[in-house]
Parts: sequence; structure tokens; C-alpha cells
Amino acid sequence: MLFHVGFEVSDLARSAAFYDAVFARLGIRRVHDSPSAIAYGSHEPRFWIVERGRPPAPGYGHTAIQASGRVAVDAAYEAALSSGGRDDGPPGLRPQYGPRYYAAYVLDPDGLRLELVAGGH
Repeated sequence: MLFHVGFEVSDLARSAAFYDAVFARLGIRRVHDSPSAIAYGSHEPRFWIVERGRPPAPGYGHTAIQASGRVAVDAAYEAALSSGGRDDGPPGLRPQYGPRYYAAYVLDPDGLRLELVAGGH
């Protein structure tokens, strides 16, 4: 069900020092490292911290839900919009995350961000 969880942080270096220390004690390591994002996992990136340069607010961070395929992503996206959600990125390929990464983003009624994803990194 969960594909990954992402938290947006105000200071990536400070947050990375915290999560590095905590996850090291749990046998979890960095599996992705870039100037604006770090991800942790045992093999696949499952827990992300991302710095976007904006203060905490609704939509700050997101949860990604694994879908069975592109048709399911499209259907869930449409269901979200027709059930009180708002668009935050229509279904489509996201090559910056991987060649088969297909996702859509919606905001729930409270403005919390949900990613619907098929494919992989």
C-alpha cells in the first residue's frame, strides 16, 4: 500500500543529521542524496526528506500510495477530484524519479498531499 512517505523540512542538513543518527541505529541507510532531497531505506527509497524553501503548512510533505498500474492511478485521481479533492499534478510520467515512474498528485479536503504512483524508481 504505502510506496513512500515524504516530509518537507526547513533545513535539509539539520534534518539529515537527525535522521542519519536515528536510522543508523535501525539498520536503515541513505539510498538517495541530492542537494534538495535525501531518502532512506534498506534497498529502495521509502522515507524522504525534501527542502523546498517554504514554511510548514497544509500540503507540507506527502504520502505516496502504490497503485496497480497507470489505469488505477488515473481512476484514483478522478475519484479524488470528484470527492472533494483538488489537483496538485495530473497523472503522467515523472522521468525525474525514474523511467517508469507514473504518478498523480491530489490535495485532500484539508490540503494534505497524496501521491498516487505506479511503476518504480
